[in-house]
Amino acid sequence: MTRELNARRIVYTDRLSIASSWSFVVRRGYTLRIIDSKGGANCGLLAYNNDDRLERYNMADTLKAQHTALLTKGHVLYSDMGRILFSITEDSCGWHDTLGGTSDASSVKEAYGENPYQENLNSFYRNGRELFLIELGKYGLGKRDIVANVNLFSKVTVNHNGAMLFESDNSKAGNFVDLRAEMNVLVVLNNCQHPLDPDPRYRPGHIEMLLWKSDPVTEADFCRNHCAENQRGFFNTENYFYQSVV
Repeated sequence: MTRELNARRIVYTDRLSIASSWSFVVRRGYTLRIIDSKGGANCGLLAYNNDDRLERYNMADTLKAQHTALLTKGHVLYSDMGRILFSITEDSCGWHDTLGGTSDASSVKEAYGENPYQENLNSFYRNGRELFLIELGKYGLGKRDIVANVNLFSKVTVNHNGAMLFESDNSKAGNFVDLRAEMNVLVVLNNCQHPLDPDPRYRPGHIEMLLWKSDPVTEADFCRNHCAENQRGFFNTENYFYQSVV
């Protein structure tokens, strides 16, 4: 799938207004494109096997299996069972953070000050943890189900002293990432600012989503062959579905 997408293939579209959340079950064999529509966005992501939600995205296994600290085209998102939830089939941004986590009420208050609902109604300041919990609650999940998340469109590097550094302006308007579902994936998103973003202004970005039926995965697939571990991950995932056929 290239940057240009035939509109007739799209089966679903949606968008996130500032500081909001979204969840959806992306069925195996479909691709979810997430777009930073105005530039400078951060999109927090959690992913779960919708057929057994105890199985979910595992940051440590994802990174060590692929010898990386970031995600981009060719990488996959591993579950804690050694199976693949999503493959990144296209990516115009080039760097998605796996280390920075998500914001909470205290970090938002420290960064941007007080802005309570009682005074500002729907313009009050939201945080990533809160929005994750709102979406997870719709599926019977809660605090114990929040794991280390991906921050799409954000770039965090680590210097020689071990300090984590947020790189501003990593993503430009129109940048996108394509996530091909290799399982039936419950995906949960929020578009709050990255917790390490030094911008003193509270201004979460704008996110759009498109969904379409993926092209068939072949033995020559780029993500499958990105590294030997990915080949094993695809085998494990395919075997899981072979056994479910009646």
